[in-house]
Amino acid sequence: MEATAVVPSRARVLRAFQSRDFRLLWTGQAISLLGDTAFVVALGWRTYSLTHSARSLGFVLALQGAGLLSTVLVGGALADRYERRTLMLVSDAARFLIVGVLVVVDASGHLAIGNLCVIAFVEGLATGFFTPALGGLIPLVVEEPGLGSANALIGMARQGSLLVGPTLAGVLYGFSGSTVVFAFNALSFLVSFAFVRATRPRAAERSQAEGTLREIRAGVRYVGSVPWLWVTISLFAFVLMAQWAPIQVLTPKLVHTHFHLGVGAYGVIFSMLGAGMIVGAVAFAQLNPRRRRGLVSYLIWIVNSLLVIVFALSPWYALALAASFCRGICIGFAIAVWETMLMELVPQRMLSRVISLDWFGSFGLAPIGLLVVGAISGIAAPGTIIAAGATISICIVAGGLLSRQIRTID
Repeated sequence: MEATAVVPSRARVLRAFQSRDFRLLWTGQAISLLGDTAFVVALGWRTYSLTHSARSLGFVLALQGAGLLSTVLVGGALADRYERRTLMLVSDAARFLIVGVLVVVDASGHLAIGNLCVIAFVEGLATGFFTPALGGLIPLVVEEPGLGSANALIGMARQGSLLVGPTLAGVLYGFSGSTVVFAFNALSFLVSFAFVRATRPRAAERSQAEGTLREIRAGVRYVGSVPWLWVTISLFAFVLMAQWAPIQVLTPKLVHTHFHLGVGAYGVIFSMLGAGMIVGAVAFAQLNPRRRRGLVSYLIWIVNSLLVIVFALSPWYALALAASFCRGICIGFAIAVWETMLMELVPQRMLSRVISLDWFGSFGLAPIGLLVVGAISGIAAPGTIIAAGATISICIVAGGLLSRQIRTID
């Protein structure tokens, strides 16, 4: 890997780009993430158009999340034992085939809610192997001083996809239908495969082979011994169930019934969120906070929840867009803080397992939330349900600040 030189502070956000392997990894992920976000919009609107039911969308998203949760812990253990790059390649190839099946079925005119459920679940299974491997690979292509830059740049790719992907999905869906959007996502996995294959990461510090279940238990014991880890992961399981799930399930209905708009307006909401997240990630990389990072991130998540309430109850679409943009700034900054803390403070031999436990713990209750929100979607206006979930989230995150280690961890 290329040496990392000292970079002027004004360009701190670009520091990780000095690594050839990170440039390759970032480019592949930027394109793949663009396909993912376009896919989410098309999946949501296609499901809603098939059934005209928020309950059905909640069920499809719950199955996708359940698939990921079924494999992410195994994926984390395997990524700490075997080559992370190989796991990513296998996952990309599998997801290309899975979404390719969806393209064929949708193009044939025989797509039904049952097909979507099965494909969403299987796609989630494959993603569960990719996520912890990616998180563990980043420190192998970037030196430690550049990890903040790397996480900010990966965040910018993720958030840039939220800026461009939903709008692209709305345009393609409006002119050509869902099949073209699904095909774009399938091809993006091939692009990711090619760029990941071209990387040459350093060898990772391997965990001792003890069997997958024992290695998962070792990861659980490690997380349980570090308060800032287990407190945050546990709390955010409830935050995502209460706040993220209503937003995912009910935003299409909110756009359609409250603002009386269509799929294009639905996509723009996510684009504004992505634009804000880019700003937040850049701000993190430039400021590079080193003190009280736990306290800072928790306060930012509280502000984010307040903005969700504004978004949900806004009488004007323009105000909802502004709230989405400001939310994005909070999310982009807070995620970069958290991911950098993981990569700097968790031993390399445990990193992929901790990342997998972070995903499993944080999203563990999300499928339940998706199902519950779908079931109660008819008892109140979508904005009311989303705002109620955000209010609950504020209380949960504020409770986490009672932990002294959260308040003091750097």
